[in-house]
Amino acid sequence: MRTGIATVCLSGTLEEKLRAAAKAGFGGVEIFETDLVTSPLSPERVRALAADLGLGLDLYQPFRDFDSVPEELYRANLRRAEAKFRLMGRLGMDTVLVCSNVATASIDDDALRAEQLHGLAELAGDHGVKVAYEALAWGTYVNDYEHAVKIVADADHPNLGTCLDTFHILSRGWDTEPIEKIPGEKIFFVQVADAPKLSLDVLSWSRHYRVFPGEGQFDLPKFLGHVARAGYNGPVSLEVFNDTFRQADVARTAVDAMRSLIWLEERTARHLAAEASGPGADAPSPAELARASRAYAMPLTTLPQVAPPTGINFAEVISADGAPRTAELERLLAQLGFASRGEHRTKPVSLWTLGDARIVLNRQQARGLEPAISALGFDVEDGVAAAARAVQLRAVPVPRPSQANEEILQAVNAPDGTEVFLCEDTRWIAEFGEDQARTPAAAGGTEDGEWSPSSAGAPPAGSGAARIDHINLAQPWQHFDEAVLFYSSVLALTPEASQDVSSPSGLVRSQVMQTARPEDEAGRRDVRLALNLAPWIQSDSVKGARTDTFQEHVAIEVDDLVAHARACRGRGLPFLPIPENYYEDLDARYGLEPGFLATLRELDLLYDRDAQGAFLHFYTASVGSVFFEVVQRLGGYDGFGAPNAPVRHAVQHSVQHAARHGG
Repeated sequence: MRTGIATVCLSGTLEEKLRAAAKAGFGGVEIFETDLVTSPLSPERVRALAADLGLGLDLYQPFRDFDSVPEELYRANLRRAEAKFRLMGRLGMDTVLVCSNVATASIDDDALRAEQLHGLAELAGDHGVKVAYEALAWGTYVNDYEHAVKIVADADHPNLGTCLDTFHILSRGWDTEPIEKIPGEKIFFVQVADAPKLSLDVLSWSRHYRVFPGEGQFDLPKFLGHVARAGYNGPVSLEVFNDTFRQADVARTAVDAMRSLIWLEERTARHLAAEASGPGADAPSPAELARASRAYAMPLTTLPQVAPPTGINFAEVISADGAPRTAELERLLAQLGFASRGEHRTKPVSLWTLGDARIVLNRQQARGLEPAISALGFDVEDGVAAAARAVQLRAVPVPRPSQANEEILQAVNAPDGTEVFLCEDTRWIAEFGEDQARTPAAAGGTEDGEWSPSSAGAPPAGSGAARIDHINLAQPWQHFDEAVLFYSSVLALTPEASQDVSSPSGLVRSQVMQTARPEDEAGRRDVRLALNLAPWIQSDSVKGARTDTFQEHVAIEVDDLVAHARACRGRGLPFLPIPENYYEDLDARYGLEPGFLATLRELDLLYDRDAQGAFLHFYTASVGSVFFEVVQRLGGYDGFGAPNAPVRHAVQHSVQHAARHGG
């Protein structure tokens, strides 16, 4: 599939946009008129630069308000068009986008529209230009792509075809099945954009909230499947108007955009293969997927096939060697019940375990950094295939120097800098030595708080049922949608409906990414990842160099939370203090048994329930930007205790404020 991107999608100058698009791997670009008008580069220099970069100049756009006008204005429009056609000749471009009229339309007459577009196409043909007519969703008289296709057919000129734009079609809820009836040679251009489903006027929705494919809620594989069946084999180009993208780094936005199209290609091939197999068939095999990708004039690239991850292998926290916060973090882990498994053979890295929950404490290259989540390990069937898929989706590999006796782990960088490891097993644990364990004074170490070289007095590892239930990562505002796309495409996690959670600093948007729930409703999801877009994250941040408000956490599931909480309290664990008002409200909402409510109050535990089950959890104090949560799921409860999140945010805010102001 030939990929393209409109310059309006990206920040920067026209030259910067062209270079970023080429580096990301796009085959061509749409030149948006404003980008050319404001550029110091002549059309000839733009043409030469694109050629040097290996970019096609696929579409000049837009030509507005041409049709449905009185004769005098029509003649003026033709003069304007001829000037643009001459300009396109200098650029070496052969296709122009003409939008249905939204401003100067005064005559509602399809025959007149066809006549005027025929005249435009006749003039375009004299200059070697094709005209792609597009029905804007807010067009005065033409806002339906089928209406536009009929007008094109009535105009009957070889240089006139239609442009199909996913936003203008799907935002209006138009049926996409008739696309297959359009002759492929009359589809001159295809533009794609995704979007969240909003209750908003369509013009504002279009101008501010479009996103790249896979970052919204439109069924783009189905749409593109219809286009493929119609016989189209031209560019599939992104046209995304988004305020955030236009402020973000041009190079990484271009990479995010390219990733979205690569994944859309694969999802379209899967859609076509599934439809060919019929209802109720199993997921397409690699051979069926390959056949579907080659079945139509428009070839579709597929990726290495990988299953979703089956668990969280480990979480890594970075913290400076010898820093007080590092000792505080180690003490906190011990108080939680984690046992030290010792130091790595060759690196300043230690491993802590509680049952099947593993925390890696990385002190490499961490000078001056506050503790922060720096890496996640996911259990996958084939690490090499998973890494190959990630790289094809434009993820950047993480170099991991390994000696001869060490496991080779595949890893890539997530958009926020978190390293994502793709682990087939836990053999890497053997690289940590039990005889090198370090124990804090609070859990049996020396009285002055220094670490003992002996593992004597280390807390028990705890129940084998303990596991990492979920990870919560905070995201910079510029790259929140990018993160959702990354985890969806690279790890096959499914985004759930996002929620807004109140906090003293404003609303926090929380996006859950997780694996599909097992058929058994009481079964546990393999992977849960919560991405938080917080109002105080105002710029790109380096892991570990964030303020204490950039909170992230690891949640550990245990099989008896009350007993575990009592044991943690006995080891001196600093719990997040929950206000009395919360328990009064809890009693009013649920009418809990008095003894149980007293236990919750005593231990600073939180509670939630739904029709499927109940949820118990507590939070620790934060160390740097990291804190821990311990949870217990009862019955089929599948949430995260969302009603309790405002309580946690408020208490953390108060604690941070007191720490900053000495209160």
